[in-house]
Amino acid sequence: MILSVTERDARTKNNDLNNKFAYSVEEISERTSLSKPFLRNEIRAGNLKVSRFGRRVLVLQQDLHNYLNKEVNK
Repeated sequence: MILSVTERDARTKNNDLNNKFAYSVEEISERTSLSKPFLRNEIRAGNLKVSRFGRRVLVLQQDLHNYLNKEVNK
């Protein structure tokens, strides 16, 4: 099977997201279709736990899973 460049890039991107330890707000927004402002409001409200590394705001994989599972089970 021959993959086009965009199909190959999409598969690589999906594999990278599944193997990451932490995600940026932008990555979560792209992956979940939740808007960046909504996610930032959830962070400010304390509903979505973040870790700060210098100036970067990252959500650890486990914290993202906990948040999404909590929201689904409401």
